[in-house]
Amino acid sequence: MRSLEEVQATLEIAKLKEEDLLPTVQCLSFGDNVSSADYCLMELDETLCKHIEAGESLVIRGDKEERAVLCSSNKTYDLKIADTSNLLLFVPGGRTPDQLTDNQDSFHVVHTQVWGFCNSYWELRKQRPKLKKLKKLLMENPYEGPALGGQEENTENRYTMEDLLERIQASEEELKTHMETIHACQIEGYWRVLDFDYEMKLLGHVTQLVDSESWSFNKVSLLTSLEELGPLEPREMIEHCLNCYGKRYTENGDVFYALHEDKVCWGLALMLLQNVVKFNLKEFQYVWQQSVPEGMSTRLDQLKGVALVDRTSHPETISLLRVEDLPEDTMERFNHLFSLREKWTEDDITPYIQDLCGEKQTTGALLTKYARASVQNGIKVFNSRRPVAT
Repeated sequence: MRSLEEVQATLEIAKLKEEDLLPTVQCLSFGDNVSSADYCLMELDETLCKHIEAGESLVIRGDKEERAVLCSSNKTYDLKIADTSNLLLFVPGGRTPDQLTDNQDSFHVVHTQVWGFCNSYWELRKQRPKLKKLKKLLMENPYEGPALGGQEENTENRYTMEDLLERIQASEEELKTHMETIHACQIEGYWRVLDFDYEMKLLGHVTQLVDSESWSFNKVSLLTSLEELGPLEPREMIEHCLNCYGKRYTENGDVFYALHEDKVCWGLALMLLQNVVKFNLKEFQYVWQQSVPEGMSTRLDQLKGVALVDRTSHPETISLLRVEDLPEDTMERFNHLFSLREKWTEDDITPYIQDLCGEKQTTGALLTKYARASVQNGIKVFNSRRPVAT
């Protein structure tokens, strides 16, 4: 360890004046058996620092075959090793100049021990949560309604929230938000998605009740719905369906739901499209309008991200194409889209790439990077920058 005289001699060689420096000199020394493998360093932004200082935790998630991500309670970050030419020292007892509060006038030496060192650190970059796997796991055993008499329910491949947090690369808040998007619900402590046919059966019961009771679809009574439909399906499933396709509110102490026109029309359109490759557009629009409750209006813009209209075919057609079924990787997504259709208008492709946008990124920026623009019959269209296998 250096003495004060040795420090002063070093300053003299370096031609530094004591009066130009703080009076406290910190001399670093390595402890016994210090190794670069003892610690990993991670660079945190101000938000994550406050998160840690508030006593919250950060979790690294990912299966063996996946690239690890770091999750806070509400955000997901990519983990990347950044190498540095400078040696990074881990000095728990070290103090920065603004932390040196002593008022000693005389020069003095403080000895501080280095606990570890690294030539690299973990760098964090905010990224989209990887949620496609969630639907895949839950679809291993979708809920098809209560088991019929004499049948036993399949209890395999069921997941609690803890199970899903272990498997899905997303924060808890992002995971729960996506659960609502895919209409998942908790049944006997396990999170399940409804089999699509069963979900449509529930929605059909609700819309038929609205028609038979001559209700406004903006005022559907929860109590009456449960009383009327309870003998047909579990009451919690009826309420779950109303939560998925309506907005809950209270009036004079009674609970009502305002059915969401776009969501109901969306669900019934999916039911019509799921078993056909292509549907004549005019015929589809007629059948679709007839299938929704009286007073609701169907519009093609309700199907953005789930159905694709082909205006170039004769007659014009519509087919099912759900954004949730597309690859999560940006390049793979564009390759897949251009394999389905060589040229896309901006209005057609935007619903299928909007979820790829990072923070402060636009679909226009994505199209500039991954597609080539041209004008066809006076309309701006986009095609792939490279040959795509079809």
